[in-house]
Amino acid sequence: MDLIEFTDFRIIDAIDILLVAALLYYLYRLVKGTVAINIFIGIVIIYGIWRLTELLEMELMSKILGGFLGVGMFALIVVFQQEIRKFLLMVGSTNFNAKRIFRQFKTISRDTVATTNIAPIIKACKKMADTNTGALIVIKRNNSLDFVKSSGDEMNLEVNQPIIESIFYKNSPLHDGAMLIEENKVTATRVILPVSNDRNIPLRFGLRHRAAVGVTEKSDAVCLVVSEENGQISYLKDGDFVLYDTLEELTQIIHKDLS
Repeated sequence: MDLIEFTDFRIIDAIDILLVAALLYYLYRLVKGTVAINIFIGIVIIYGIWRLTELLEMELMSKILGGFLGVGMFALIVVFQQEIRKFLLMVGSTNFNAKRIFRQFKTISRDTVATTNIAPIIKACKKMADTNTGALIVIKRNNSLDFVKSSGDEMNLEVNQPIIESIFYKNSPLHDGAMLIEENKVTATRVILPVSNDRNIPLRFGLRHRAAVGVTEKSDAVCLVVSEENGQISYLKDGDFVLYDTLEELTQIIHKDLS
């Protein structure tokens, strides 16, 4: 009988298993390195014990654990509210974004589409890195950045190397906080970003890097950070540091992420 049931295994069952595995993987990525990972593991253990008590027909313990898991769902929404928001944001920011799909059907040339000029940004970062000038640059992709833009000073400046360097010059009144770039325009300076509480961030990174992680966790924006301590240029996306070997490679990565 077991052999017959196994032969009834369908392709849709394999897809179902893969989707569940992918869902669990993304959930693990969201809570990895945070306090929530311990709560997540605790829930998995309690659920496993509950299923075991049901299998062993331990009715009293099964009802207690089942009731706890049922009522606990409301508490989990409160406990995991940031992770749930991040998960929904991740789903809404996938490559199936409608804006990208419709773009494939446009007949106009790609050259006519307003895009961010990466070269002057990288050159400015290189110049600031040579002088250990701290900088935090946020580049918009699809998600709106209005939730942080309002905390800074609104601008409308064409992106170019001298502008970026002058804004982050140590004696400039605009050098504190982050710079927002949208559609090849500097749209805000002195922006206050949400700081990440991820415990996996190495202690050698300061508030600039934690702020970059924070905004890339809450949006699909990408960030460039120039360290004031050692002049290192960091690139962040989806709440993670992206490794690269040369500035040319970094430029190609950013072009790919913004395309």
